[in-house]
Amino acid sequence: MKLALRLIPSITSFFCVLFLSAQLSAQQTQETPPQPGAAKIVVTVNAVLVPVVVRDSQGRAVGNLKKEDFQILDKNKPQVISGFSIEEPEGHESFRAGSEPAPISPGAAPPRATAPQRFIVFLFDDMHMNTGDLTQIQKVATKMIAGALTDSDLAAVVSTSGATSGLTQDRAKLEDAIMGLKVQNLFRPVGRACPNIDYYEADRIQNKRDLMALDAAIDSAMACCECAREIARTYVEEEAGRALQFGDRDVRMTLGSIREFVRIVGSMPGQRMLILISPGFLTITAEAVAEESQIIDMAAQSNVTISSLDARGLYTTVLDASEDTAGTTRATRAKAQYRGDSMMLNEDIMAELADGTGGTYFHNSNDLEGGFQALASVPEYVYLLEMSLQKVKQDGSYHFLKVKVDQDGLKLQARRGYFAPKQARSKK
Repeated sequence: MKLALRLIPSITSFFCVLFLSAQLSAQQTQETPPQPGAAKIVVTVNAVLVPVVVRDSQGRAVGNLKKEDFQILDKNKPQVISGFSIEEPEGHESFRAGSEPAPISPGAAPPRATAPQRFIVFLFDDMHMNTGDLTQIQKVATKMIAGALTDSDLAAVVSTSGATSGLTQDRAKLEDAIMGLKVQNLFRPVGRACPNIDYYEADRIQNKRDLMALDAAIDSAMACCECAREIARTYVEEEAGRALQFGDRDVRMTLGSIREFVRIVGSMPGQRMLILISPGFLTITAEAVAEESQIIDMAAQSNVTISSLDARGLYTTVLDASEDTAGTTRATRAKAQYRGDSMMLNEDIMAELADGTGGTYFHNSNDLEGGFQALASVPEYVYLLEMSLQKVKQDGSYHFLKVKVDQDGLKLQARRGYFAPKQARSKK
C-alpha cells in the first residue's frame, strides 16, 4: 500500500501538467469560435453507448449506413436502438496522407498559430513489461515519433507508474521520456517464493476453488520446501493469498491510471487519442471488469479513441529454464497450461478497450514500428449506437453484446459488453 501511495503525487502532477498545457495552448491560438462537433449521445442509467466501426473487405471504413442497418443483441436478445449518430473525427482531413499546406502569397503576413487539432497520449505500461520487451519498445518508439506525429499534434509520453513528459510538441522531449522509462516491479514479488504462485494461479486457487490448481501447487511446494503435504498446503494458501492481494492492487492501480488519462484527454478539443503500449494484464475479477466497462463508457461519451499495442510482439507460452517447474510431472504440466492461459487472457483488456472505443489493437506481430504507425490514425467514421436499457434486467451483472449489420461483406468492431446498472432498493 505504501508503494501505491508514493505514486499518487507523481500521477497527480502529470494531470496538472496536462491540464495547464492544454490551457496554455488554447490561449496561444487565434480567437476563433469553436466549430460545431458531431452529435453526442448522452448516456444515462437507462441507456448504454456502443461505438461501432464498420469496414469493407478492403479494410476501408464505411460511413453510409443508417440506424435501421444495425441490430444490437444483449445476451442474444434483440434490443431497441434508441439513438444513432455518425462521428467523423474533428480535423480528420488534416491527417490524410499527401495533404499539403496551402501556398502563401508573396508579401503576405505569416499565418498565425492554430490550435492543436490532435492530442495523443502514449501510455507505456512499465508495471507489466519485462526488461527485454521495454528495451525493444524503446528502440522502436523513439524511431516512430517523427513519422507518427504531425506538426500540429500535441503529445505526451506517460507511464502507468507515474512518469511523464508533459504535453508537448517537442519530439526530443518525447524521445527522452521514452528512453527514461524503467521496469517497475511495484506489485510483483522480488526473488523466488516457495511455492511460486502468480496472480492467475492464485485466482484459481482462492476464488475459483480449483482443486487441480491447488493440488499442483502443493506438489510444487513439497518439492521446493521438502516438507510434508499439510505444511506445503499451508505455504500454498499463504502464498496464494499474498499473490491475490498484490494482483488485485496492481490491476486497480493500472485501470485507475487509464481511467484518469481518458478523463483528462476527453476534456481537450479536436481528436483525442490514448495509445496503450502494454503486454496486457489480467482483469479476472468482477470489480476489474466493471472498471473496464466504465472506462469504455467514459471514452465513448467524450470521443476518446483508445488503441493498444501488445509489447510482447510474437510471443511463446512455453516455459523457459528460468521459470520454476519444481514438482511432479502433473505440476509442471499444470504450470505450463496456466502460463499459456494467463498470457492469452492478458490480451483481453487490450482488445476490449480498442474494440469498445473505435481504436485499433495491434498484436501477434514483431513489426512493432508498423504497429505504432497504424495506431496513430483513427477511423474515418465511428457509429454511435445508443441502446435502451428499459427492457434489460437491472441486476448489476455483466451483459455480453453483439452488433450485427444488415449487409454482406462488412466487418464490425464494437464493444463486447457492459455492466447493467443495479436497481436501487426502495427505502421502507
